[in-house]
Amino acid sequence: MANRQLLIANCCFRGCVRIETSIMSDRTFTLDEAQSLLPVLESLLRAAISGKKLMEEVEAEMQALNHRIFLNGGTHVDVVSVARRKAERTKAEQRAKDALAEIDSIGVQVKDLDIGLLDFPCEVEGRVVLLCWRMGEPSITHWHSTEEGFAGRKPIDERIARSKRTN
Repeated sequence: MANRQLLIANCCFRGCVRIETSIMSDRTFTLDEAQSLLPVLESLLRAAISGKKLMEEVEAEMQALNHRIFLNGGTHVDVVSVARRKAERTKAEQRAKDALAEIDSIGVQVKDLDIGLLDFPCEVEGRVVLLCWRMGEPSITHWHSTEEGFAGRKPIDERIARSKRTN
């Protein structure tokens, strides 16, 4: 696929945990194709969200530990426990990366991992629009142009519903 890129920002234990994807794919979907992928995509999204949540938890624990060490001028640390949590974080990060890479390989765009927001490129009347789905919604019921975001969502209309796949 052209210009595809997956980014996971790992700021070690300095306080930032960011997982994002940036996809430029030529793949387009019909509404029916996109709808049929929702169960698999929802499972992948849940895995990525769960991994990100664990990463954030461990990150907060490590920051709190660093803060205690700083305030006390040093302290005894259970290094086995800390190493175990860091390993759990690493595994969670890999699970999140793998889930996002799988979504990316399908050609679907993750717009907001925290709320489970996905866009599916769809060609309608010679231009690409984005079918928009948010985790928790029973089906894809909205779309927006590539210039608009979530705030510009419009209900699926007949043009979108009858679009055909061109690639």
